[in-house]
Amino acid sequence: MIESGGHWRNWVGNQSCIVRHRGAPDSEAALAQMVREATASGINVRCAGSGHSFTPVALTSGLHLTLSGLQGITNIDTARKRVSVHAGTTINTLGKALKTNGLSMINQGDIDSQALAGALTTGTHGTGSTLGNMASQIVGMRLVQPDGSILAIDDTQPDMLNAARVSIGMLGVISEITLQVMDSYNLHEKLWRCSFDECMEQHDDLAAQHRHFGFFWCPVPESRHCYCLPDTASVSTTTSLSDVCEMKTIDFTDALPMESEFEKIAYSSEIYPIEYVPNFHELEYAVPVQYGKQACMEVRKLMLEKHPTCIYPIEYRFTAGDGGWISPFFEQDSITLSVSGQPGTDYWNYLKDVDDILRQFGSRPHWGKLHFLGAEDVDALYPRAGDFKALRAKLDPEGRFLNDHLKQLFG
Repeated sequence: MIESGGHWRNWVGNQSCIVRHRGAPDSEAALAQMVREATASGINVRCAGSGHSFTPVALTSGLHLTLSGLQGITNIDTARKRVSVHAGTTINTLGKALKTNGLSMINQGDIDSQALAGALTTGTHGTGSTLGNMASQIVGMRLVQPDGSILAIDDTQPDMLNAARVSIGMLGVISEITLQVMDSYNLHEKLWRCSFDECMEQHDDLAAQHRHFGFFWCPVPESRHCYCLPDTASVSTTTSLSDVCEMKTIDFTDALPMESEFEKIAYSSEIYPIEYVPNFHELEYAVPVQYGKQACMEVRKLMLEKHPTCIYPIEYRFTAGDGGWISPFFEQDSITLSVSGQPGTDYWNYLKDVDDILRQFGSRPHWGKLHFLGAEDVDALYPRAGDFKALRAKLDPEGRFLNDHLKQLFG
């Protein structure tokens, strides 16, 4: 049942909208009916997921949907290790269910409270130079179309699947996702601190030698508190407290679960996430991997010399290329570099300076993180952008699944 609207805001409060109607369907049939009614009324439709995007992707003045009532696994194909799951299921809920069934996700990010559909179709990723983003695990989807019909896609339709994997909700409202998973596994995590120069010297070897490697560069001692990072002084290779990197490697292990202060062995989905307080507004771009160290050095220099009051860490991770038409990693092995502005401050000039640096390397944004792309950038950075726009227009000719932000980029 569609209800009267009201005010909606995202998790950190930098995006909000006044919506005409709200909907919280508890079945695919109810979702289809809501979309059908919205189309008949000539209003647009957007889904909020868990509200974890910093960009306006979830905003609308029309029908605002939450899929929080669509939760849980619908089918497990044990032979092919494929799991079908309702689109509103959170990543942490899925992880717990997979553990119970002797399975694991291939990779995941460092926040696990997002709704699966919203996280995957904006380009969310973890780290690992041989591992794709989370959407690359999608092998099937069910999308509600403007007329309420269901478009079912699987890996026998590679172009459609690659268009839909990262599609920011523009090809329909996702009701169900099928993921390729794997047998359950444990991971061994190690944390330590080193100087920035030492990190850069070890960069290539650590990326090659470990399934997962990433780090946070902290310009000042207070930086680690912005992201609730632990004090790793006792496992540091430097006496400095400023201009340091908080390092992390994670690898497969057959060892039994254990935990010490800076080392842990546990089930996969119990290792990946870390705790974040929602006190930041984040920009993140995927930089071609060959330019990763150079990009990091230039952003570090910018922060130290021009923006010394911007102290949120740089987060630096690795992601392998994939086939998603508008994926940040389309046919491009990348590092991801993110920086954050402090809520309540005017951080725009700082983020724009970071954008100026990263765009010179042909970097592409995570669609749920702050960025400065325009329509001309989309066409230049994504070789299949024209194909994606044509498909979007074919499936949704009236633009019911667009909003002002997406219309400017893809309409």
